[in-house]
Amino acid sequence: MSISTPGGPERRPTVVSTGKKPAAGRPAAGDKPAGGKSGAGKGAPRPTTGGKGRKPIAPVKVSQGRAWGPIALFVAVGVLAVGIVGWGAWAVYKGSQPWQDRADSIKGVVDFRKKDKKLVQGGQHQQGSVKYDVLPPVAGPHNPAWQNCMGDVYDAPIANEHAVHSLEHGTVWITYRPDLPADQVAKLKEKVQGKEKLMLSPFEGLDKPISLQAWGFQLKVDNADDARIDEFIKTLRVNASVEGPNANCAQGVTATGTTPRDLGNQMEQPTQ
Repeated sequence: MSISTPGGPERRPTVVSTGKKPAAGRPAAGDKPAGGKSGAGKGAPRPTTGGKGRKPIAPVKVSQGRAWGPIALFVAVGVLAVGIVGWGAWAVYKGSQPWQDRADSIKGVVDFRKKDKKLVQGGQHQQGSVKYDVLPPVAGPHNPAWQNCMGDVYDAPIANEHAVHSLEHGTVWITYRPDLPADQVAKLKEKVQGKEKLMLSPFEGLDKPISLQAWGFQLKVDNADDARIDEFIKTLRVNASVEGPNANCAQGVTATGTTPRDLGNQMEQPTQ
């Protein structure tokens, strides 16, 4: 029997034992259940995040692919840089080669200095017509008067004998079939006009549309857009001279026509 003691609700009741034993299976008053704190029964599940009795769900990781755009750009830039460096190294190497080696490396060029050393001997001046085995001629005997080669553009054929003398002075002589399309001729004129030691003229009977001559060298191409034309000019203009870089190109014959002009010996000693 329990008796409340004075003092208000804050005082806990005093339990007075009656001397009776609790019934079997029933815990005595004030006893804690086995297994821990009051109110937590044996085997009761512990509350967890995400719901009573459930294990937390791990977040699913979404795999993202590589950023191929920046990678591809980086690779492209790297390849371009390597190409530029490689081309620069090749240009430096090629530019350091002797000019005659550079000339021989031009695809399709014929080097008569190797094929016929007698042909390329300089100073063989003679009057009158000369029969040339190579046409257009690249070397050999020639008239004492040279064709004016100060970037002259001739609209009709010129005498071989005067043209060969110009080659001896280091000129590159560009010839073309008379039926070459006008736009092609215009492109050749742009390369020649006003530039010392260059000249241009039509030539009958060419087996290719365009033929370039320097002293001892020849290159034939199919059109004026061929990059080898510029390479031939750059390599052989002036360099191919057998009379030195100061050989005169001015004060030469400016007339057209295939018959050489006999002007005497006043032009046999070009300015050195």
